[in-house]
Amino acid sequence: MPCSVLLVDDHKIMRDGIRAILGRDNELRVVGEAENGADAIQFVKSHHPDLVLMDIGLPGLNGVETTSEILRHHPECKVVILSMYDDENTVVGAIRSGARGFILKKVSDSDLLEALRVVVQGGAYLSPQVSDRLLTRIQKGDLQAKPAGGALSSLSPREVQVLRLVAEGKTSKEIATMLDLSEQTIRSYRKTMMKKLGVNNVAGLTQLALASGITQLGSSEGSRFDGTDPA
Repeated sequence: MPCSVLLVDDHKIMRDGIRAILGRDNELRVVGEAENGADAIQFVKSHHPDLVLMDIGLPGLNGVETTSEILRHHPECKVVILSMYDDENTVVGAIRSGARGFILKKVSDSDLLEALRVVVQGGAYLSPQVSDRLLTRIQKGDLQAKPAGGALSSLSPREVQVLRLVAEGKTSKEIATMLDLSEQTIRSYRKTMMKKLGVNNVAGLTQLALASGITQLGSSEGSRFDGTDPA
């Protein structure tokens, strides 16, 4: 039976191209598409695909965060990340989230298919350029992903995730939907983060998020909050 594959990318032209490539392999069958992390999570929960091929630069939940959520609900699923960039922190973050592969978008069609076959058969795959960079880090004894920012060192990974979404202007209701949590839980995260970081409103959280580099959005996009949450 062919391996069922979910394609996740916010650009339809990219999904169409990958679908055409995978259509050449009888062992792979595309069963669905999603253009954001929230839709991908819902599809996986409903349809349980064998493999998810995911762009890392998604709107809302990024590919790393979406991978963590998918595997929380469906740990048997295999996730392969597609990325334009091969910086070490991104790669390490993707692997730590549970991804079984990290592939650069500039790979050839045949290399993409080979990578997916390796993962489907239970292995792991990193693009050669990525492997070389990680090998260098291992040799230097530096495999830990660098923290997003010293000011955020007191936050848990989930809190950093929520903070990024808050800074990008998402309401508690929107974040709760993305993460499949209750709205009250998200509000509780926000209050805890304010206490840990010594700020008293969401504008302060946004400024810290921008300063730490966990989001690159302009402050105007996250500034519609003034400490209240318009649901």
